[in-house]
Amino acid sequence: MSTLHPIIAVTGSSGAGTTTVMKSFAHIFRREGIRAQVIEGDSFHRFDRADMRQRVLEADRGAAPPISHFGPDANLLAELAATFAEYGASGGGRVRRYVHDAAEAKELGGEPGTFTDWQPVMPDSDLLFYEGLHGGYVRGDVDVARHVDLLVGVVPIINLEWIQKLHRDRHERGYSQDAVVDTILRRMPDYVNHICPQFSRTHVNFQRVPTVDTSNPFIARDIPSADESMVVIRFANPKGIDFPYLQSMLHNSWMSRPNNIVVPGGQMGLAMQFIFTPMILRLMDQKRRAR
Repeated sequence: MSTLHPIIAVTGSSGAGTTTVMKSFAHIFRREGIRAQVIEGDSFHRFDRADMRQRVLEADRGAAPPISHFGPDANLLAELAATFAEYGASGGGRVRRYVHDAAEAKELGGEPGTFTDWQPVMPDSDLLFYEGLHGGYVRGDVDVARHVDLLVGVVPIINLEWIQKLHRDRHERGYSQDAVVDTILRRMPDYVNHICPQFSRTHVNFQRVPTVDTSNPFIARDIPSADESMVVIRFANPKGIDFPYLQSMLHNSWMSRPNNIVVPGGQMGLAMQFIFTPMILRLMDQKRRAR
């Protein structure tokens, strides 16, 4: 952790909705005039798209151990921890981008499924913001989480997560249903061993729970909307959280446990504004005082 160079990380599995959360933080940064260096978790994948496909094929043939983007073998997690450590110490480090599609290729250069070159981080940034799979990763001598000042988990219930991934990968990335299901099954051991434990380390968790039937996610024709959901917000340490204020500002919210507040799904973005704005301003105030 760092007072002069704070780090915020949003962690959640593929299809969990971390990108939506990232947009909420972007609104706060823009409104408060905060210069944030953004790191996308995909940029710390170990292999480009072609290499990863080849390694998956080898694993499926039994010629190599199982591999998925959820696990450490497919990611540069020691390098991610080192990047966080360097940024926390000096505000420096290196970043790159993963080129997802043709639109990003036009913007960033390179081919879809490849990486841009490593570049120095933005000079004089106020904080580092990470969004990806491993913001709270800890295993062996690799400890990403210890460098993070504010760690946020985004965790829809598993069936909703699968529905979101199925729809995104089929309609936006052109994968077949069978291919997406194979990916879900292949990732499950790494999901259990490397993704789930991170949510015990988060400072705040957001879990979206649909209020419609998602019992068979593989036949769902659409993603439950925000208005068809509730969001359970859990605080690891509720001390200092003004729950009466949150309940007064978030219509139809209620406390389900001393450290949990439940809000209608349509108010998730608003809840983030109320919860994270004072937290981020506190980090900025500590930064100014330490200079």
